[in-house]
Amino acid sequence: MTSNNTAITLALTVQLLLFALVSHGQSTTIESPIHANIQEKTGKIFDSLVKIRRDFHIHPEVSGNEKRTSEKITKYLQSLGLEVKTGIGGYGVVGILNTGKKGKRIAWRADMDAMPSDIPDVVDFASKNKGVRHICGHDVNTTIALGIANVMAGLKEKLTGTIYFIFQPAEEPYTGAKAMIDDGLFEMISPDEIYGSHIAPMATTMISTKPEWMFADYKTIKISFQNSDKNDAIVAYSKELISKLQNVAPDSKFWDPNSLGDPTIGLASPNTIFTDYTFVNKKRIKVEKTENEITIKAYIGSSAKEKFDVMLPQLKQEISNSKFAKDLIEVEFSYERANLYNDKTLTKKSLGHIAQLYGAENIIMLHGIMADYRGDDFAYFQEHVPGVYFYLGGSYFEKGILSMPHAPNFQVDESCIKTGVNYFSSMIVERLAE
Repeated sequence: MTSNNTAITLALTVQLLLFALVSHGQSTTIESPIHANIQEKTGKIFDSLVKIRRDFHIHPEVSGNEKRTSEKITKYLQSLGLEVKTGIGGYGVVGILNTGKKGKRIAWRADMDAMPSDIPDVVDFASKNKGVRHICGHDVNTTIALGIANVMAGLKEKLTGTIYFIFQPAEEPYTGAKAMIDDGLFEMISPDEIYGSHIAPMATTMISTKPEWMFADYKTIKISFQNSDKNDAIVAYSKELISKLQNVAPDSKFWDPNSLGDPTIGLASPNTIFTDYTFVNKKRIKVEKTENEITIKAYIGSSAKEKFDVMLPQLKQEISNSKFAKDLIEVEFSYERANLYNDKTLTKKSLGHIAQLYGAENIIMLHGIMADYRGDDFAYFQEHVPGVYFYLGGSYFEKGILSMPHAPNFQVDESCIKTGVNYFSSMIVERLAE
């Protein structure tokens, strides 16, 4: 999970705990034989998966250098009998489980890179690579994907269609997914649906998501004028014009990180205040000058694509009616990135499968859109294939284990591996069967 603002991310730690103060221990009533088989198989391989996760954690590799991790993944998938393709977009790996029977094609994605970090690890199996640490949980994400592959391979004769397991490098810099796509990923595989999950600071039995955007989108607006003796007035005018795009009042509870977990107005509340917003990062408004141009750049976040769609025409129209109309060169977005977009139908169906099999009490439906500069380049896959991105809890509050990505004390309760393999294996089986 990529984050551009560590301070805000850390502030969320306490708030997101409010999402999942539930008892640990997965309570399930599985009547279907195939899902009972999933639980049984997951239980048998759980200890081996913990060893795999700890090996990844001890030997973390930063974005673009995931050589050892890639090799370990490749050997594991090959041992399961999967067709394996390597070297995609760097150290990307794809495992293909073809049942030999006609059916749906489902993809599961896991990110596998670690982060540069000199913060001391908080577990006994600490990183041996100086200055590198799995402080975002990608070692767990990767292990869960391997566990799902193991379980699905064991059920191959009972399944139809094809399952693709995508192990993506370089998620942290938001480049790995695009690199895999540019390297021909979707010429190699052709999924109908794609899914993925990421560790979050909820209890280990919990998952959460929402349809459409989970995170606000962020862009840099760039307004360029001809360099002239009116520069000071142009800059003042442009800053005022950009600031007017914001629709959040300065005294709004929106700005208080405590509000994100508030049960009445927070992300999980149907009455959330974290919808229909646009805000301007006034600390990141910059003025650049060349011999011929003066440029004003501003970093803007919004909860809806439609707001960005009208932003440039709105600015151009206002400037065209101003005294600076003849000085205008261009209004454009100088920075854009893909933003997660969960397919509405697949979100409803996939959550329905998990709720029916593992209990609706273990699902948190988010209503608000996160406004903390985070994102995940899983979004680039979703531009090609409809899919859903989930949060998976990894915290055990009573033990002081808080799975807040990028926090100095980040760690996970490893029982979340079992939760992830069970929930998402069952979900994939249901999606294939539809």
